[in-house]
Amino acid sequence: MAGNMTFEALKAAVKDGTIDTVLTCFPDMQGRLMGKRFHAVNFVKTSFKETHCCNYLLATDLEMATPDGYAATSWQSGYGDYIMAPDLTTIRRLPWLEGTAMVLCDILDHHSHEPVPHSPRQMLKKQVARLKALGFDAMMATELEFFLFAQSFDDIRKGGFRDMQPISGYNEDYHIFQTTKEEGVMRPIRNHLFDAGLPVENSKGEAETGQEELNIRYADALDCADHHTIAKNAIKEIAWQHGHAATFLPKWHHDKVGSSSHVHQSLWKDDAPAFHDTDGDLGMSDLMRHYMAGLIAYAPDYTFFLAPYINSYKRFAKGTFAPTKTVWSVDNRTAGFRLCGDGTKGIRVECRIGGSDLNPYLAQAAMLAAGIKGIEDKMDLAPPTKGDVYEDAKAQDIPQTLRAATETLRNSAFLREAMGDDVIAHYTRCAEWEQEEFDRVVTDWEIARGFERA
Repeated sequence: MAGNMTFEALKAAVKDGTIDTVLTCFPDMQGRLMGKRFHAVNFVKTSFKETHCCNYLLATDLEMATPDGYAATSWQSGYGDYIMAPDLTTIRRLPWLEGTAMVLCDILDHHSHEPVPHSPRQMLKKQVARLKALGFDAMMATELEFFLFAQSFDDIRKGGFRDMQPISGYNEDYHIFQTTKEEGVMRPIRNHLFDAGLPVENSKGEAETGQEELNIRYADALDCADHHTIAKNAIKEIAWQHGHAATFLPKWHHDKVGSSSHVHQSLWKDDAPAFHDTDGDLGMSDLMRHYMAGLIAYAPDYTFFLAPYINSYKRFAKGTFAPTKTVWSVDNRTAGFRLCGDGTKGIRVECRIGGSDLNPYLAQAAMLAAGIKGIEDKMDLAPPTKGDVYEDAKAQDIPQTLRAATETLRNSAFLREAMGDDVIAHYTRCAEWEQEEFDRVVTDWEIARGFERA
């Protein structure tokens, strides 16, 4: 990914004192940025070559617990090191952090120096390489939806995550007056990210109280995932700096609609859109039809990569703009897959299944793998579904629970072929652990419902 600062420019900024800190970061399984803060002088002299981290960082949960059952790392093997190899093309200033630059890293095996196959960035790189071998480039864009709250992260946590107050009091979808009141947070988010080299297009109010959406211009698949991950981290940091909390939890309250992360995708060849055919039905090329057929057919297999937590599945409810069926439709927001820009060179498919909690590297890698399978097998695309897809009894359901998505992941021959048995076993264990942790907890709902009446 092209950053906005060369290594030579970084060295000059370090020499003149403009930059004193360099963040070396990589995305973990949950899509969070993990890494170290280097004194900038040390980084430009020696650590730009490599640094190290514990290999447990690609086998933890949201609480940073170290579950058993992973073949790649464990207490038995002693939790050794991975190499963090800075990708010097990704250096960028972080305007919201004083004197700070960032570089993204790839994760390598400490002994072989080969990429770690279950590292999210490597998983996406593998599918991009497979696509390039077929002569195509993937162009993608993600929509980042999230909620802003009046309180800070610390206040909400100290209050036991109760009585949380969104920053606004009513549905603010496209609402200029309400979003004007939130510009104290949203304007710095847009401007800081743009100055950090992310091609931010716009922000808007979304369809709930306190719900926001940030849109970043489409880019090649790896750039898109990098942009998404940096932006998500920045949104939390900038909200925190202004005394507010931002959450990417898909469903923070049962009475509120959820937050998604729609993924727009198309294939290009020789800098031209390969999904477009002037003579094709709706302007779709045969390539696009094959790709979409694979994308849709294998959606149940890769749903875990779009919805990785227990809470992710609370979002799938009819009448909420969150899909429940794995079918496609033309410019119809009730379907799992929406054809956008039909009849134009901007024709593309939008996957609407993913929640705001997805890891973009994993989600994009899985969808590319499904699209590639559709192309290789020349799969036929079914006709589009019309009307209210929520009420279409014949349409295939999205897995409705994490437990169901874990089983489709575990048993996916297509994903094992595309990503490797070890990788799928690794993420199956990740899914199992999330379910195990939830199953052992007694929830407030159970207590309130049954304490007196059971």
